[in-house]
Amino acid sequence: MTILDLFRVEGQVAVVTGSGRGIGRAISLALAEAGADVVVTSRRAAEVAHTADLIRATGRRALEIPADLKVSGTPKLLAESAIAEFGRLDIWVNNAGGTDDAHVQPMTQTTDEQMRDMLELNLIAAAAGSREAALRMQAGGVIVNVSSGAGMRAAPNTAAYAASKAALLNLTQTMAAELAPAGIRVNAISPGMVPTESFYKVLQFTADDLPKLASTVPLGRMGTEVDMAAGVLYLASPAAGWVTGQNILIGGGRDGGKSVEHR
Repeated sequence: MTILDLFRVEGQVAVVTGSGRGIGRAISLALAEAGADVVVTSRRAAEVAHTADLIRATGRRALEIPADLKVSGTPKLLAESAIAEFGRLDIWVNNAGGTDDAHVQPMTQTTDEQMRDMLELNLIAAAAGSREAALRMQAGGVIVNVSSGAGMRAAPNTAAYAASKAALLNLTQTMAAELAPAGIRVNAISPGMVPTESFYKVLQFTADDLPKLASTVPLGRMGTEVDMAAGVLYLASPAAGWVTGQNILIGGGRDGGKSVEHR
């Protein structure tokens, strides 16, 4: 076995939530290219179908399940479907998240409903998915949470989002401690500035803003969806076999200042 073989997930089965587009799609393709079959799920059926087609083009199998993770029972359906279709479940990636709010506002203007919505989407759905996955995984199973750089520091005008992502990081550490005796690893990545659809929509940036934003990053560029997928693949693979309870900030060296991360 060579060192590169440790980054393979040959014959494993992964569920990637929010995998119809963006970072989730990139994660799904990275896992497929590394040898995994993938359950693809998000709310938009057409996007789910497209991601599944891309996975099949790599030679791996894909199962399409359009679904809303905020609907009770969806995480259990995904886990059971993975077992029924592929016979096993090895990797669970809680990527679905972000915000449906198309604006930002200070905490004093954030409603209880907005706080609950962010917790439901970014924390409770991930907790439910992790629970259903852990109940069905064997030793060697892996859970990866996609948090945010915004959850690691003060994030003015995105309090509900950032607080839910900070909670997800604590959940990562807690699950890692609880599941370690069963041989299941739990880790997280926190994306920095990646110009996804919600990045433009929520933070009201345009492509013209990217050069200025990139100038605030020590490595001098914005992040890409593939940057994030590479981090998830590392944590999901045997290469990270002695890593659990950790969070990797993938942000080009930018770890301070006003938060502009959003998925």
